[in-house]
Amino acid sequence: MVDARAVLGRDPASTALFLDFDGTLSPIVAVAGDARPLAGAVEVLAALAERFAVVAVVSGRPVAFLLAHLPGVVELHGLYGLEAVVDGAPFARAEAQEWRAVVDEVAQSAVVDGPPGLDVEHKGLSLTVHYRRQPELADAALGWAAGAAQRSGLALRRAKMSVELHPPVAVDKGTVVEARAAGTSTVAYLGDDEGDLPAFAALDRLAARGITTVKVAVRTVEASPALLAQADVEVAGPDGALELLRSLLTT
Repeated sequence: MVDARAVLGRDPASTALFLDFDGTLSPIVAVAGDARPLAGAVEVLAALAERFAVVAVVSGRPVAFLLAHLPGVVELHGLYGLEAVVDGAPFARAEAQEWRAVVDEVAQSAVVDGPPGLDVEHKGLSLTVHYRRQPELADAALGWAAGAAQRSGLALRRAKMSVELHPPVAVDKGTVVEARAAGTSTVAYLGDDEGDLPAFAALDRLAARGITTVKVAVRTVEASPALLAQADVEVAGPDGALELLRSLLTT
């Protein structure tokens, strides 16, 4: 296994750190809106941002949610890169904005016509149908979402105990990582979910161009087996992720 602390602490001023939120900075919770960063995580991220070239959270969460819990601390990229706050400036992709009315309509349909018992999370530019509280509804959720995607033109993504519908815009965690890592010599990504696989793929592309990369998988009971298989380093849950981040302040 790679010694992540040694590699990432070698030249912080030329190193970029990218992190998922759920399952990485926050424990997994039954209700999506209840997720909160671990105690001390905000302070650690703020301190890292003073030393490292880039510190960014890249999440499926809306930027508004991330801002509420990580206020003004680091770069925030929400909805897999459809929106962001960088250097205090908010941003949303224009091509995604064109789909806002469609997302509104599908979200309303999910509440009215979707399988009973699902939790519908309207995120503005996308929506998520959660079945965490009723795992037996997984097939019903996927079937409904597949039909909604076909009717609306939205793109379907599988996520952690949920199904997501997004505007068909070619943006994901990997495109965010590649864009924001420009000019750095070392890049790391910490995540636990299938949605983090594009970020790992981006690190592979960066490595092929001579950039030093570290793929950190956060092992939880719901961690993606594919992500774990590709990782250079594993840490034990959000506590392990925070411990690694905190260790970078003493290198």
